[in-house]
Amino acid sequence: MKSILSLRPTAFKPRSIAFRLIVAVLAVELLSSVLTVFLSFGYERLIHFRAFDVLLFGRADSILGAVQDAKDSQGNVMLVQADIHLPPDDIYEVYDANGRLLGRSPNWQGVPPEVEAPHFGPFLSLTINGRDYHVIRVHPSRMINATAAGGGEKRSVTILYGAPTELIWRSIFGAVEFYALGSALLLLVTGPLIAWLLHRGLLPLRQLASLAAAVSVNAWLFSPPESARRTPELAPLTLAIESVLQRLERSFMQQQIFVSDAAHELKTAVAVVKSSLQLLGMKRRSTAEYQAGLERCLADSLRLEEIVAKMLTLARVEGGSADALAPPAAELAESLQSTIDELETVAVQRGVSVRVASPPDGSFWVPVAAEDCVLLLSNLLLNALQHSPPGSIVEVRLTPETATVEVQIQDHGEGIDPAALPHIFDRFYRGDPSRTRSTGGTGLGLAIAKAIVLRAGGSIGLDSELGQGTTVTVRLPLFAEPAAS
Repeated sequence: MKSILSLRPTAFKPRSIAFRLIVAVLAVELLSSVLTVFLSFGYERLIHFRAFDVLLFGRADSILGAVQDAKDSQGNVMLVQADIHLPPDDIYEVYDANGRLLGRSPNWQGVPPEVEAPHFGPFLSLTINGRDYHVIRVHPSRMINATAAGGGEKRSVTILYGAPTELIWRSIFGAVEFYALGSALLLLVTGPLIAWLLHRGLLPLRQLASLAAAVSVNAWLFSPPESARRTPELAPLTLAIESVLQRLERSFMQQQIFVSDAAHELKTAVAVVKSSLQLLGMKRRSTAEYQAGLERCLADSLRLEEIVAKMLTLARVEGGSADALAPPAAELAESLQSTIDELETVAVQRGVSVRVASPPDGSFWVPVAAEDCVLLLSNLLLNALQHSPPGSIVEVRLTPETATVEVQIQDHGEGIDPAALPHIFDRFYRGDPSRTRSTGGTGLGLAIAKAIVLRAGGSIGLDSELGQGTTVTVRLPLFAEPAAS
């Protein structure tokens, strides 16, 4: 049993594409050769037997010349066999119009009774003394007494003439053998040629696979050969590999940057807590000093907890998958109002007003989980409040479109440097001086917002001018109101 099981992987060993193509082409050629031999056999048989029939008709016509007047009172005819000079293996017999036998060849006893008329048509195949014969039947007419008045008398006769078919079949099989040998020689010649051509034709694919296999986390360079780009069948695959590797490289680099930034952030926060505790333990302190130190440690711990929580949220949003049976859904207008109410205290503390344009009537359901929708809006609105000077206004607009809904949050703060705009959604990015630890930010809010929007199939953009303010625009797809569970 072990030996049988060990042989199974070898028996079902997968074959290469080149091997399969070679086998397929050779199988087609072999089938074509067999078909050619079969058709050539039918064609040669038809041609040879047509020529053979013409030959037999000519010889039968020569026998007609040996039919003479019997010179009797009944006006009969007779066969003068001395005037017949034919191959000795041929057979013949002649009958007059009354069915009387006029003569036959000495090597034949006549048509067997079982194949007599009406079973005997114009052609007949017989076996005589172990040899195969092809026999024809003709009904020619013979003019006798040509010197008589009226140009003579017409007499009808029946001639059966046959000849052995050995030479005919030998010629037929000789021609078929020539076609068969030619086809076999063609297979022997084209087999290696096809293998070489396929091997050469698949060279761009092997080069492409070799270059793709050389890509690693330390070497992302992938330069496909021009032959692969120029080949219509390989060009889409080449572009797909390039696109996939570019996305993987970007994702890997982003992951490396994220891990590095996260490690830096966590290390800094842990170092601050550690230094605060070491400072408290360096000497004896008063109760008030211990209380102040513990409060600083608690604040730093809360900041560390906030960073970890937002990192987990970002990982959940970027890597989570929607439930197919219960797709996420949130009513955008309701979530927006809930977020504004929640951040009202922050707005009052900063002396900033939030003005909401009159929302249109109706419900606007978007493919975002309710908690993620509130998280998205709160991150954007809180960012606008933190960047707005006291006495300014943050404007919020909700605008439905054909298949999407647009949310705009506009502040009138200091704005963002244009050089920082391409990186504003990067994780832990603080190119804008306003995004420092003094504001309590972690640099993950906008990254989380972008991840939520992209996961829902929407888009997010940011326009800003120094000294004028910043406008964040979010577009999310709309769908019908979900049925109540």
